[in-house]
Amino acid sequence: MFYQLYEMNHAAMAPFRAAADAMRFFYDNPLNPLSQTTAGRAVSASLEVFERVTRRYGKPAFGLGGTAVDGRAVPVTEEIVWAKPFCNLLHFRRDLPAGRAEDQKILVVAPMSGHYATLLRGTVEALLPHADVYITDWIDARMVPIVEGRFDLDDYIDYIVEMLHVIGPGTHVIGVCQPSVPVLAAAAVMESQRDSMMPASMTLMGGPIDTRINPTAVNKLAEEHPLEWFRDNVIMNVPWPQPGFMRRVYPGFLQLSGFMSMNLDRHLMAHKEFFEHLVKNDGESAEKHRDFYDEYLAVMDLTEEFYLQTVDTVFIRHSLPKGEMMHRMTPVDTKAIRNVALLTIEGENDDISGLGQTKAAQTICPNIPPDMRMHYMQPDVGHYGVFNGSRFRREIAPRIVEFIRKHARAPAGKTPVKRVINGGKAG
Repeated sequence: MFYQLYEMNHAAMAPFRAAADAMRFFYDNPLNPLSQTTAGRAVSASLEVFERVTRRYGKPAFGLGGTAVDGRAVPVTEEIVWAKPFCNLLHFRRDLPAGRAEDQKILVVAPMSGHYATLLRGTVEALLPHADVYITDWIDARMVPIVEGRFDLDDYIDYIVEMLHVIGPGTHVIGVCQPSVPVLAAAAVMESQRDSMMPASMTLMGGPIDTRINPTAVNKLAEEHPLEWFRDNVIMNVPWPQPGFMRRVYPGFLQLSGFMSMNLDRHLMAHKEFFEHLVKNDGESAEKHRDFYDEYLAVMDLTEEFYLQTVDTVFIRHSLPKGEMMHRMTPVDTKAIRNVALLTIEGENDDISGLGQTKAAQTICPNIPPDMRMHYMQPDVGHYGVFNGSRFRREIAPRIVEFIRKHARAPAGKTPVKRVINGGKAG
């Protein structure tokens, strides 16, 4: 019933949000003399803060309409090149000059942990000048009708394998945070099967490969409760009239509440400063706040089976580093990985995936040759800074690009992209 109460509360607040919006427009109107006063701006700021903290944030847009390649501006077009009920594969197609050699292809596997793939907008933006970029655009589970079936960690791994087949040989894959485990598992599965479409390299960033190392608050929460506790306390039915009505999910608003509570004082201070920026008419600082929280507060639901299997496999049983992880009843053997180069990246102050958890991939993949592996720890950044922000652009992204170019398996060339829509056959 908790999810239903959440929806009812949101609906009940709608008239108040509408009234706040109307009053704010009145106080912001340049023809209103009060809009030029501190008191008028304070009223307007209060109304905007109220509306923003009570609204539901929809999925943001990537908005990457262009990039610079070889110092020249080129347009970028988003296109869906593969689709299944729980994920679309987005391709950021760059309109390159005729005759220019193709860059290496990168599949960015975005986290399926509550936020949309647009959280990696900065990651994609930094890679676009140097590579042909694709990204997993996961779909909110509450928007997927129950007749579309289940989606669990095994399906996640299958999706990664299918997408690598769609993009073509020699693709480089990047797993950001949560996907580090299924990306590594997918590489192991493909190596074991001698799959010709196995990635040329995999980059794992801030991921929970072995959460026994430097456990964070998130890790300890999982270890302190049995799996049944999570099933009984955080799994709920999607309420009517959502398309996924009656699907069992881990609601995004619960995940967001957990993240917010970890740094509640910081978020409260940010909103206080936002109010002050509005009163002082500091539009640039206020817009930065809006941009960040428009992204941060936009959340999606996860299917019950995916969430519980991930908690059990990654955080409770530590199956991957112990060599006990299974995929479709087949062992995931990370020792089989010999031909996929490995780059692991961590942030010094990461409070989600503790220092050393991602580096553990280097240990459990002992048969990757030394000249095909690299680890990098970025000083003075937290979890978000591992894949976004100025230090990512300046320090981390160039290392990723250099590593990918070094370990290109074959000359980059135009690979016909197969389009699979709504689970149909590739063609």
